[in-house]
Amino acid sequence: MTDASQTPKKPRLTRRELERRRLILRTVGLGVAAVAAGLVGWYPVYRKLFDRLRPPGALAEKEFLAACIKCGQCVQVCPVEAIKLADGDEGYGLGVPYIDARAQACDFSCDAVQCVLACPTGALSHAIATKEEVTMGFARLARPESCLAMKGEGFTGLARGYDFTGLLRYEEIDRWEPQPVASHPYELDLCDLCVRECPIQGAISLERISDDPADPRRIPTVHKACVGCGTCEMICPTEPAAIIIDTEITLEAQS
Repeated sequence: MTDASQTPKKPRLTRRELERRRLILRTVGLGVAAVAAGLVGWYPVYRKLFDRLRPPGALAEKEFLAACIKCGQCVQVCPVEAIKLADGDEGYGLGVPYIDARAQACDFSCDAVQCVLACPTGALSHAIATKEEVTMGFARLARPESCLAMKGEGFTGLARGYDFTGLLRYEEIDRWEPQPVASHPYELDLCDLCVRECPIQGAISLERISDDPADPRRIPTVHKACVGCGTCEMICPTEPAAIIIDTEITLEAQS
């Protein structure tokens, strides 16, 4: 008689069966890892975690991300090195060009939007021929309480200090070669740097706050001609900047 307390032994798997099981487990594991990696790369783009100012001529964000091959040609031709490539924390946005206007704006020192001409795919639209046709974003007085013009105050000295590395084309100094902002001091009775250094004619102006002719206060007013190049944000002497650029993503969220 067989002892009921004893369980029958399971048959041992053959070497071929063991290898097959390991192969299946490895395949499933790699599949899960691939899906997880894909989700990690996709999530920052889908959630729009990084609100980036794109170079001149950039298509709408989704189309731009699809068309850009991350070749870096736009970076190489920018005379003020305003265009940077995104880091790995941006997922599938890795290597996609953007501009940090506060650090270095696009001041159109190249005149003929060289980044657009250099783009091989049209991610920077080849329909753009002049700086006035660009639509990168739109300037906004985000901190009116900090604005010197709003206070009726002037400005003397370097707009961003001695250690600022940004460049700007000062036509009265050199029509073609951008100059360090840190080498150009100002002496202004009323701060108008955002207007003075704007490369787009009629994009921004200083308007009276009151009807009192003795009131020196002025408010920076942004007009439709603004292309969102970021020069006003870069040159603003207050910290943080009183005027900023709203990107395409920000403008879409506000509409």
